[in-house]
Amino acid sequence: MFDMPALNRAATIVGAVQPPTPQIAWPLLAARTGCDVWVKHENHGVTGAFKLRGGLVYLERLKAERPQVPGIVSATRGNHGQSLAFAARRVGLPAAICVPRGNSAEKNAAMRAFGAELIEAGRDFDQARSAAARIAQERGYEMVPALHTDLVTGVATYARELFGAVPDLDTVYVAIGMGSGICGLIRTRDLLGLRTRIVGVVSTEAPAYALSVAAGQPVSTETARTFADGIACRMPCPEAVAAIAAGADRILQVSDPEIAAAIRILHEDTHNTAEGAGAAALAGLLQEREAMRGRRVAVILSGGNIDRAVLARVLGGGSRRQRAA
Repeated sequence: MFDMPALNRAATIVGAVQPPTPQIAWPLLAARTGCDVWVKHENHGVTGAFKLRGGLVYLERLKAERPQVPGIVSATRGNHGQSLAFAARRVGLPAAICVPRGNSAEKNAAMRAFGAELIEAGRDFDQARSAAARIAQERGYEMVPALHTDLVTGVATYARELFGAVPDLDTVYVAIGMGSGICGLIRTRDLLGLRTRIVGVVSTEAPAYALSVAAGQPVSTETARTFADGIACRMPCPEAVAAIAAGADRILQVSDPEIAAAIRILHEDTHNTAEGAGAAALAGLLQEREAMRGRRVAVILSGGNIDRAVLARVLGGGSRRQRAA
């Protein structure tokens, strides 16, 4: 895991591309939740999500250590792929990104716009990951995993910004996809010597990390049928499970309707767009609002990359359940 010098170096790398994202205390959210609640707006980043930070740090190190690497390949549901495509183009490397069939059309378009070769393969993230591994072997590309120290260090720069700007936070709520966001928060909190509680949030339709932390070992699920594609995880990373079990206060499960309600609330109270994973943290706080009343808390709005048709349906009062992930 990273140390403070590594985190500071990562902040320099990220800061060369995007300024710190804001953390804002919205009065309407405070009235609704009964908390002094801050929103960390990772939806304001260059790619619309927190993942950019990790891609920048990973590619910076890769290009320095292996300048002759012919390219990179990875699997994604969208934000990880946008991050890698952006960062790879910045250092002059080709990027092949594998997504499952039926993936978000707008995320796919964004990855192509950032320069990725987009490859649709398999019915879910894990099958897309198998396709990426085959491409890495065939082409000699670097296979970028979903979780890596560079990725965690990079995304931890948002935690550094948040903790520096908002002291004395009682609790931070954060969604769990493959784990880089929550692991970065936990490690940064520990490096800073803070007592802030960190609460992970997963979908009831993709509870692998909640089940894994409860069991003390990775537990996979057969499906992950949630419209919040950024947290549609079936096979958790053992290293992330260990870090979360050691450093998170608790893991909450929120339903698709709760996530959809949180998207609507963020739109109404802050006029910000959140994708499903981006609203999951607020859904977690809303689930616990009575217990958290009067406390100083933050929620991570991890991304705003939601397809227009899905957003329209959610804002109209519904939620959308996607195919297995």
